[in-house]
Amino acid sequence: MSEVEGRIREQIANNPILLYMKGTPEFPVCGFSARVVKILDLYGVKYASVNILEHPDIRATLPKMMNWPTYPQLYVKGELIGGCDIVTEMHEAGELQEALDRGK
Repeated sequence: MSEVEGRIREQIANNPILLYMKGTPEFPVCGFSARVVKILDLYGVKYASVNILEHPDIRATLPKMMNWPTYPQLYVKGELIGGCDIVTEMHEAGELQEALDRGK
């Protein structure tokens, strides 16, 4: 395991709800990241985030590790929930709250 993979695994393990995104929750840099932040904010959950634009090593490594090619990526209790489309679909179907509750 590389140093970057170790750092990613540690971030995912140490943060019950973690969003890898472009930008920050306060200043998202892409529309997909902004949409996921907006949805998470609707639920009032605390979550950690990693700005992949500031960490090109993570940006390059995470998609290969998790077999998920795009950003943002939402993790709850170490499990990849998905990206913007899946988070949006879960929210609209009323399924996201249950997933987020696992991270509380």
